[in-house]
Amino acid sequence: MNITNLFKIALKAIGANKMRSFLTMLGIIIGVSSVIIMLALGTGSKATIMQEIEDVDPGALMIIPGPEYEETGGNWLPEYSQTITQADYHSILDKSKYLKAVCPMVYSSGQFINGKNNHSGSVQGVNNEFLDINGLSISEGDMFTDAEVKGSAKVCIIGKTVVDKLFTNGADPIGTVIRINTMPVRVVGVLKSKGRTAFGQDQDDIVLMPYTTVMKRMTSQNYFDMIYVAATSKEMSQLAKQDVTEILRENHKLKEGDMQDFRVNSLEEATSMVDSVMNILTLLLSCIAGISLLVGGIGIMNIMYVSVTERTREIGLRMSVGARTVDIMSQFLIEAILISVTGGLIGVLIGAGISYIARFVMMHFTDYHILIAVEPWTVLLSFGICTITGVFFGWYPAKKAANLDPIDALRYE
Repeated sequence: MNITNLFKIALKAIGANKMRSFLTMLGIIIGVSSVIIMLALGTGSKATIMQEIEDVDPGALMIIPGPEYEETGGNWLPEYSQTITQADYHSILDKSKYLKAVCPMVYSSGQFINGKNNHSGSVQGVNNEFLDINGLSISEGDMFTDAEVKGSAKVCIIGKTVVDKLFTNGADPIGTVIRINTMPVRVVGVLKSKGRTAFGQDQDDIVLMPYTTVMKRMTSQNYFDMIYVAATSKEMSQLAKQDVTEILRENHKLKEGDMQDFRVNSLEEATSMVDSVMNILTLLLSCIAGISLLVGGIGIMNIMYVSVTERTREIGLRMSVGARTVDIMSQFLIEAILISVTGGLIGVLIGAGISYIARFVMMHFTDYHILIAVEPWTVLLSFGICTITGVFFGWYPAKKAANLDPIDALRYE
């Protein structure tokens, strides 16, 4: 019996039990569409985060107070967060040979008030090099000046979310004096909107102020929570990291073998860490979705067993007129593969459709700008899995059908 006839017989058998065949496919449809959606979401989130990282200066380094957590033996002391001082900042400015920008940072929070409107959020104390290092820009107004940083001026730059919360009547925020807690502060600029990150963090819910103002008037601290620096180029980032490390070790009077009370992390290290985390997350999501495929495969095996039982006399008749064992086995195996692959095709269409609808909704109706996309390899992977599922779960029922004794099969009631 040729392959064309086997396909015709399989299609006829599927068509004779349309509802049962569809319900059998349903497990595969749900499994494949889940895998497509999860992979699209995982790869899209990863691409979004990578794009956000790429917006930052490629030579950026973060100087963070405190040693590596593993080096402390799990004992994180409060003083570890106070190891980056103003003396360190000035030493880096004066001695480093490979940096084009240095920006200290301090964090605080506050209640932002404009008339009857108020909003609570975070305040970041920085200097005017913060925007270039982090790939940010001003949409209205200007960045505060060096003179305003040195003079601890009561000025601020605000994000779009803060604008929407405080200026509900559509008034121009530039030049307006708002209050942060009890301190009057003049708005000199508005940041260009960046939306939410892949993890849901609102990047526009932010207020930037001169770090000197935050330290003197809000936190009363004499240390930094972080220092951002940017190497002259990406190629120089490792030299810059070594140079900054040596400067800080000298400042902190650390001898060879002493545990460092600071960390210098490069953008490349951050990218590598994010890449690893997102790969693991994508794999985990795919494994969870893959359980549906397993359930669908078991459904195929179950229905093929039923089909073999129902068509025992038909099998005996085919054998009695010359059908070979391989023909009977191929007939049921092709039927299982057709159910699986057809379900897979429908699952791909549904999964891709939901993914692109989700992307459209996120891009146009929410602040989540996640680059959800169905990669070609995910479609090929899904079809491969469907084919393997059909073969794996259809083989045993097909083998059972092929091994039936023709005489016993003809006598079967």
